[in-house]
Amino acid sequence: MTPRTIVITGASDGIGAAAARALAKAGEQVVIVGRSAEKTRALAKELDADYFLADFAELDQVRTLAAQLKSDYPRIDVLANNAGGIMGKRTLTVDGNESTFQINHLGPFLLTTLLMDTLTASNAKVINTASAANGFGKLDLFDLTSEHGYSTNRAYGTGKLSNILFTSELHRRYGDQGITTAAFHPGVVRTNFAAESTSPFRHAYKTLLNRFMLSPEQGADTMLWLINGTPGTDWISGAYYAKRALAKANPQAYDAELARGLWEKSAELVGVGA
Repeated sequence: MTPRTIVITGASDGIGAAAARALAKAGEQVVIVGRSAEKTRALAKELDADYFLADFAELDQVRTLAAQLKSDYPRIDVLANNAGGIMGKRTLTVDGNESTFQINHLGPFLLTTLLMDTLTASNAKVINTASAANGFGKLDLFDLTSEHGYSTNRAYGTGKLSNILFTSELHRRYGDQGITTAAFHPGVVRTNFAAESTSPFRHAYKTLLNRFMLSPEQGADTMLWLINGTPGTDWISGAYYAKRALAKANPQAYDAELARGLWEKSAELVGVGA
């Protein structure tokens, strides 16, 4: 069979790197996207894979990435939106958005929408890395910069809730044009996640709690299951998964009007058509 072209963001470390290794070993054409030049180049060299550098804290870098991908890959079979993170205190990006919201949601949203022509023509799968932390989230369409009631946990949870809402709305808008999509919770994985943030979560990754966490390979399992599985047979497009099974999300995740509103607001913030 012809190798699939699979683009994975946030692939320089953690579950993204683990998934890239597994897919490359299976003979797929993996395209690695990362923020760390050193880590991204090292993994690309290890796998003999193409790579791109992009920091989702700057939307212009996402725009450049999308243009490069469209130019180099006329077909993209899978886009795995895996880049994300937890920040800490409230900060704004150069684009004027709350950092956690931009890196976890607006960046992937912009990349996906800019690639939409290629993705629909390829009947692509779009796989979004969410988290059970979506349960901490509370999305307010009139306060997307979290000026009121900010907390690290809520901001991260809202970003992950947004991933799930984006998944359901992406299915609603583009399901009949060939797109299939799912969001998933990888589990609590033993990685460098949160290490560079000021979040209290970063301490858990350096303590005895570390030994109870999943390995990156275990955390990548559901992502790989979605990438390799058949939508409509193995999984349902537009849904949220954990441990290869449908999972319960924040009640807001099932609000179709909220999903529609988030898409429209996000399109405004990143400057693309709704």
